[in-house]
Amino acid sequence: MSHNECTIREPIEPQEASPMKPEMSVRGIDLAKRVFHAVGMDERGKIVLRKRLSRHDLRPFLAKLPPVRIGMAACGGAHYWARRFREHGHEVKLMAPQFVKPYVKSNKNDRRDAEAIAEAVTRPTRRFVPIKDVDQQDIQALHRVRERLIGERTALINEVHGLMHAYGIVMPKGVAKFRQAVVEKLESAKDKLTALSQEMCWKLVEEFAALEKQLASDQEKLDALATTHPACQRLMTIPGLGPLTATALVAAVSDASAFKNGRQFAAWLGLVPRQHSTGGKERLLGISKRGDSSLRKLLVHGARTTLRWVGRQTDRRSQWMRHLVERRGKNRTAVAVANKNARIVWALLTSHQDYQLTTGEGQLLRASVASVRMEYGKVTKEEMPKLLMAMVLEKSMEESCRTMPGGSELMT
Repeated sequence: MSHNECTIREPIEPQEASPMKPEMSVRGIDLAKRVFHAVGMDERGKIVLRKRLSRHDLRPFLAKLPPVRIGMAACGGAHYWARRFREHGHEVKLMAPQFVKPYVKSNKNDRRDAEAIAEAVTRPTRRFVPIKDVDQQDIQALHRVRERLIGERTALINEVHGLMHAYGIVMPKGVAKFRQAVVEKLESAKDKLTALSQEMCWKLVEEFAALEKQLASDQEKLDALATTHPACQRLMTIPGLGPLTATALVAAVSDASAFKNGRQFAAWLGLVPRQHSTGGKERLLGISKRGDSSLRKLLVHGARTTLRWVGRQTDRRSQWMRHLVERRGKNRTAVAVANKNARIVWALLTSHQDYQLTTGEGQLLRASVASVRMEYGKVTKEEMPKLLMAMVLEKSMEESCRTMPGGSELMT
């Protein structure tokens, strides 16, 4: 066909644009005090919405949206907003900020932070931070205030030590000895102090007494919470765990089932070796010291207290601790016992049982696991805690039926 000839084609009818808009499935929110940035993505990860919101407009805006997955960094106010967003049916996920940082493209700003949060929350292997309720935040706030008061008391004692030493007065070390000797030292050394220095030192002593009173009040509140909270009562059955450690763990751990096993829980507390392996060669270093340092400190100090009387005990746990002290020393043994206690804490929080040492360390759990496998055959790790709990309930019901009048007839 020559170039002069032309073919007649049928006219192409214009196609109407689809009225459907891309559905938003994920939303990332960069939190702040007054100005918030939100980014919405569809199922393919394409950005379909960017919005800048004030604090007053954030909640009404999300209340109008259909339920979506909302991702936020676990920072100040994140748990509050997570509880508010859940009230409107949204699925809220909190992430540690260090896991969001790799997704920030180019220079940092609020819009890119929100985009990085929206992208990070879609990763299938992402580990999320459990959302705390108000009661947990109250307990944690009480612990934070107590730690601050302890720091102020230590600084005050050191200041009194230095000021009195400048006038030739030496005070004994330690809070308990300082509490007993400071008044007596000031009264017996009046000749060494001027009127101004005496007034200054007595004001510091009054400040010390006020701090002691506040600390005693906080301690009473924590003791009362520990005696009434069922999870704290279970944790206090573990040797080396008192009211302080039990309440601190309950406040920090919202959902223990978020950890697959006790080792992950111990790793979250920084009580496992830090690894730096390459080329197929494993290299284990000291403990990683990740997570909350105050929780790790409480567990290690609690483990140190159990080492004092371990020589007078004959159970398997005490024998293991004695052998470990002989081989590795007291410091490493304290960390090892803290690691073991952390794993036991996870087991008690997930199984809702008290700590039992009568059958030997680990024998009760191994016997229960063996019973479940004999009854149900091959069981996955996710199903094992539920089946263990069901078996415990069944045994307790059988025991109650045997003890009640006419219970044997009901069992038959």
